[in-house]
Amino acid sequence: MSSSFTSKLPHVETSIFTEMSVMANQYQAINLSQGFPEFEPPAFLKDKINQAISEGKNQYSPSNGLPELLTEIANMVHRQYQVHLADEQKIDGLNNVTITSGATEALWVAIQTLVSPGDEVIIFDPAYDSYEPAVELAGGICRHITLDAPSYAINWAVVEKTINAKTRAIIINSPHNPTGSILSQADLSALQGLVEQYNLYVISDEVYEHMTFDGLRHESVLRYPELFKRAFVVSSFGKTFHCTGWKMGYCIAPDELTAEFRKIHQFVTFCSFTPAQIAIAQMLKAQPAHITELANFYQQKRDVLINALQESRFSLLPSKGTYFLLLDYSAISPLNDREFCQWLTKDIGVAAIPLSPFYPAEQRPAYQQNNKVIRLCFAKNDDTLLKAAEILCQL
Repeated sequence: MSSSFTSKLPHVETSIFTEMSVMANQYQAINLSQGFPEFEPPAFLKDKINQAISEGKNQYSPSNGLPELLTEIANMVHRQYQVHLADEQKIDGLNNVTITSGATEALWVAIQTLVSPGDEVIIFDPAYDSYEPAVELAGGICRHITLDAPSYAINWAVVEKTINAKTRAIIINSPHNPTGSILSQADLSALQGLVEQYNLYVISDEVYEHMTFDGLRHESVLRYPELFKRAFVVSSFGKTFHCTGWKMGYCIAPDELTAEFRKIHQFVTFCSFTPAQIAIAQMLKAQPAHITELANFYQQKRDVLINALQESRFSLLPSKGTYFLLLDYSAISPLNDREFCQWLTKDIGVAAIPLSPFYPAEQRPAYQQNNKVIRLCFAKNDDTLLKAAEILCQL
């Protein structure tokens, strides 16, 4: 490579998710690091994708997505979030929904749609690692607001002080990866007030939308018509149907924003995997109970892991949603979180994710001095969780 080559992302390294999964495989550790389910997609869904492939439905779909899938997504949204809204406030699948190759593509396209050089975007740390690179590639600047353990709640007064004339958008993520916190109705009301007052936009990452626990309700932006008017809502079938490798996501936005989103989407991935779209449309129509039962399914997984770790020296932080649990290891080791996860994988046989990579590179040293927190994924079979917990309880 020429010495004159200049990287557009000079500070970006290999993803921590890739790094820890490679280490887990190398040392044959129990992998509770990368957030993928250990179990199979529903049998109905696998049957339908195989049927679509065998019937020759293997060519391009419309760029926006198959109409039958767009319609079923709209129907699902109505059942989950918009049943009490007037018809004119509800989304229309053909005009407001776009199928993407995973939620990460949807997030990237939404950011490119909104952000121009010099624009500022507010994000909350710890944050999913795709947000800031996408903003930087659009010429924007991220303004970071740190959320504090154990609640990781947003202080909206701090948010308002961060807003200035260059602020274009706020990115929210609920249920939140990696902390497992969720936003409340009061949070969405505060967000809506700021968006309206300062003429801002929202990108709402809701890929864990169906995984909230202990009777708590997911406060989707889709429940708030006035907020939705200035929002992109991103979600993922990979999380919902245990098929992360299918890379099936979608973005919901108002008519005008959807039109601009689709202009960029068509030049990123013209369309997504056709047989999977067919299968998921049929799954949404024929077996909607899978979605309504998902919270209880993952709450049981969470509780298996929590109960099995009660005798450990870890301090467990609250997990209100997602399929992640945070552990404080202060009583176990003086290592920083990255070193601790490497040691845990190599020498102990359990792979976890450190939290410091969810913070900006320049803030990580200070974060590591004051925090000793790791993330475990409990989207695993009970036997896997119990085996990992048994090992961790010996530390």
